[in-house]
Amino acid sequence: MLSFRRFLASLGPGTVWLVIFVVGPALILLAYSFLTRTDVGQLGAPVTLENWQRIFGYDALFQEWVPDNLRVLLRSVLVAAVSTFVCVLLGYPLAFYIAAQPPRRKNVLLLLLILPFWVNFLIRVYAWIIILRPFGLVPSTLAVFLGMTYAYLPFFVLPVYSSVEKVDWRLVEAAEDLGATPVRAFWAAIFPQTLPGLIAGVILTFIPALGTFIVSDLLGGSKTALIGNLVQDQFGQAGDWPYGAALSFLLLGAVLLGLWLYARLAGQKGLEELI
Repeated sequence: MLSFRRFLASLGPGTVWLVIFVVGPALILLAYSFLTRTDVGQLGAPVTLENWQRIFGYDALFQEWVPDNLRVLLRSVLVAAVSTFVCVLLGYPLAFYIAAQPPRRKNVLLLLLILPFWVNFLIRVYAWIIILRPFGLVPSTLAVFLGMTYAYLPFFVLPVYSSVEKVDWRLVEAAEDLGATPVRAFWAAIFPQTLPGLIAGVILTFIPALGTFIVSDLLGGSKTALIGNLVQDQFGQAGDWPYGAALSFLLLGAVLLGLWLYARLAGQKGLEELI
């Protein structure tokens, strides 16, 4: 009993905030995912696993497998992965370029990098519609990749820049003194020091890109529907909250998997140490 009281006393305001505003709503969604949508669009009995079966393409009404949802999920993973890869190609050298600048220019470049965050995300996506309009009919998939790269590039650059700022360049000099070429010196001395920021940047880019729906909805239309669009439709026009809750937990599982991978790759023991 005494140890339990000590445990309660050790809970700070941050823990209470997380329980009320993060864990609590997640448990409510989990309960919704096992309910049934009634005829009038409300929630009720019976408790069922049908919503979870539908995620993997099983149609209980016709008792057959329809892999449409799996196609949407795979498309979402592919789009998020390609967008993250493009951010890596552009953001990794950009982080080195910013770190190599004089202090005043470095501050200006960092300000320009985070300046888009001062504008509403929806307005920034609409701006891409105006930018792409003079070029005629741009393929919807290409427009989605452009929008995602623009939206999530700062999420990748900032953690990588933080790692680059901490690089010990004396290791590069030591590698070159030992006869290493510039390329080999980079991979042996610089890249390992920036790996934590690189992993963090990939996670911070891939996870929101996987769950986004605004970019694909506005720039891609119905041709590039992602899992985020499917969740939005269930809580909106379709009014199928139980199925939307199950889909939301599918995304939550992807987030937790990404955090677990980050913890493993960063050499940490688990999510508790990561947090």
